[in-house]
Parts: sequence; structure tokens; C-alpha cells
Amino acid sequence: MSMSTTAQLPVAVIGAGPVGLAAAAHLLERGLNPLVLEAGPSAGTAVRSWGHVRLFSAWSELVDPAAARLLEPTGWTHPDPGRYPTGAEWAELYLQPLAAALADRVRYNTTVTGTARAGRDRVVDTDRETQPFTVHLRSADGRQERLQARAVIDASGTYSTPNPLGADGLPALGEDTHADRISYRVPDLTEPQVRARFAGKTTAVVGTGASAFTALAALADLAGQEPGTRAVWILRRGITGNTYGGGDADQLPERGALGQKAKAAVDAGHASALTGFRTAAIEPAESDRLVLVGEDGTRTPPVDQIIALTGMRPDLSFLSELRLGLDERLQAPIKLAPLIDPNQHSCGTVYPHGALELAHPEEGVYLAGMKSYGRAPTFLALTGFEQVRSIAAALAGDHEAAARVELTLPETGVCSGGGLAAEPDDTTDTTGGCCSVPALG
Repeated sequence: MSMSTTAQLPVAVIGAGPVGLAAAAHLLERGLNPLVLEAGPSAGTAVRSWGHVRLFSAWSELVDPAAARLLEPTGWTHPDPGRYPTGAEWAELYLQPLAAALADRVRYNTTVTGTARAGRDRVVDTDRETQPFTVHLRSADGRQERLQARAVIDASGTYSTPNPLGADGLPALGEDTHADRISYRVPDLTEPQVRARFAGKTTAVVGTGASAFTALAALADLAGQEPGTRAVWILRRGITGNTYGGGDADQLPERGALGQKAKAAVDAGHASALTGFRTAAIEPAESDRLVLVGEDGTRTPPVDQIIALTGMRPDLSFLSELRLGLDERLQAPIKLAPLIDPNQHSCGTVYPHGALELAHPEEGVYLAGMKSYGRAPTFLALTGFEQVRSIAAALAGDHEAAARVELTLPETGVCSGGGLAAEPDDTTDTTGGCCSVPALG
């Protein structure tokens, strides 16, 4: 196929979440033809799965500018910029209308199972750059299909691939056996069946990010209504002044307040902290309970449920025939990784970035949104919007616009960043630096 013919093909965008739909809006403004491929039945499938959680970013930081321009002619009204929506509200009031405005450029119930260069596996060099991409699809009824694209933007996120409990990156011994007692999401305690799992019970909450803070705060609220409800908060590190985030110094006030709610849960006795604990196994205990066993043999008190909020990782399986340049630790693009590496990250080192930092040896392939951060725990929706603005400009040949920075990110007020390898009694901050936030932001 000639280069001119390839240029007429659509840009395949994987994922109809906030960043994937924003990418489509920017591509349209650039005169390019996006095709958004969504595995779920609606826009923002992953966002809807944590719809009960309130974001710590306000509406002013959750609407992409190009998306807003696409929506305005439809009669859409921008929600109150100063209000903080839930995930469900973000999906219903913004993502679904945006997908509707994109119309048949969004395909639902369509799972991407593989991407490659047409007629070229990963090894073959000959005429590789002139070939279009092939994208292999599977519909909900099992039907398989292959389409061609001029470029691929993977904005599928990492929400479907949470990290296991094991401190070595692998499932802890017994983790699969006791999977029915482990949740890898913040539970919705307003749902009666979910509430019954935790009410009057002891729950281990494993993790130190905003999701863990949210779970601790929710369990503390439940404890005020249901006697006997308790949490054991399991941390790999010690508790320091920065463990709970930036507090009043956080430029996103709701993010700072979230950490303070977790602190209040501990101070009130609704949660006890077990520090310096690296999980190796999960074992049964008396009275149909569980015990987590650390790598040093330390054992937790018996618990009834476990909430594992230890981060996420990218699914790279359907990209295996493409030549990606990924950092060996974070699985993020090589040029981006040093900016977000929690082993090195300190205040001021994360700046807005775009096509240049996200490029791969396979020209025309980009990982965007949370997936671009690999295993790093830091991300804001604003970052993703800036990424796809730059990527769309690069694909349209406007390299000046692609290189231009059009975003200033808020800080957390946490400004050291001691790294993931700190010892349990190390008092150095290890939250990952001043921009450490989860995908919910």
C-alpha cells in the first residue's frame, strides 16, 4: 500500500475513556479520521466501575478543550467548573455525550486482540514504515475482524490489570485461592451486598495511594454506623509527615483533604497501621478468617476481607508485534520514564509532555493516558488531554504545535520523593514526589 493510500486510513484509538475520546476530538479538529475501539458497552466503562468514587479534580480539570468545542454545538452545557463529580457523573454528563457527538466513530463491545504492521511481524524490516497498521478485533459475540489504520493511539488505561498483593510483583501465595475474599477496587459501601461483606468485620487495606485513602475513609464512616467494623492498614514503608499527602499545601484541595480523612480514620482508632510489611502469602486462620504473612514472617491479625490497592500495570499483550521502546522498570516510554519514576522523582521533574516523549521506534504508535505511565502511580486527566493534543498535532504534521507546552500541572505539596526501595524504618518520604496521584484524578 502506498503512503498516500495509508494516509486516508483512520487513526485507531483504543479505549473510549476520557483520554481516548479526547484524542478523537483532537484528531477531528486536525482533519484526521479517528476510530475509537471500546471493549465495553458504553463510553467510560472503567470510569463507571468506580462511579461511586468522587474525583479530587473539579469539572474545570476534567473536560478536554477540543472535546468541549465538539460538544457545544450539540447543546451540551459545561457542568459547574468548581464542582467535584463522581465517576458516574463524569461518565454520564461528559463522556457519554462526547461519544454520542463522535457518533459512528466509536465502536462498542469491540476488544483489540492484536496490533501489527500489515504483512510484517516484529522481526521484518523490509518496507516496514510504508505499511499500514493492522488491528485485530473480537466482538462480544466472538466474531473476529481485522482493519487497517494509519496510526495507533492506545488509551486503554491500566484499570483492568491491578497489581497483585505479592511484594515481589507476583501473586502472593494463596492469593488465587482466596480470591473471593479479595477486592482490587474501592468497594461501594452503599450497595447492600457489598456493605454486608465489610460491616462489623475486620478488613486489611493494602496500599498507600489515594485509592487506599478513599477505602480507609469509607470504612471509618461505616464503623460509625456498624459497630465492630475495623481496618488494618498495611504499608510497605513507615509513616512519616508526608504519608498522608500534601494536605493544605496541595493545589488540588480535595486531593489534600483525602489524605487527611485517612489520617482521621487512624487517629480515631477505626484503622490500625502495620508498617514495613511486604506481603508474601495469604493463609487461612481460625473462624474462617485470613492472615497475611510478610516476607520476614510477620503475620497480621486475622481479617475477614482484603482490599488490595497496590497500583496497576499496563496490558502489553496485544502490542507484542510492535516495536515499543519501554523503560525496563516502569514499562513506560523511555523518554517519559525518568520524569515519573518513583525511584527518582522529586518536585518539579514532571512537566507536561507530548508526542516527543511518547514516541516509539515503531513510528505512528503512541501509548497515551494512564497506560503511558506504565507502572508509575502518578497521573492526572489534564496530563492525558495535553498528551493527545500533542499527538494529534504530530500526526497532522504540525510539529511546532506538537512541541508546544499548553498546560501547567498542580502540585501536591509533597516535595521530596525517596523512592520505592526505602527501608521500613526510613523516614524519607516515599510517596513518589509532588505530582503523585492515581488515575482517578
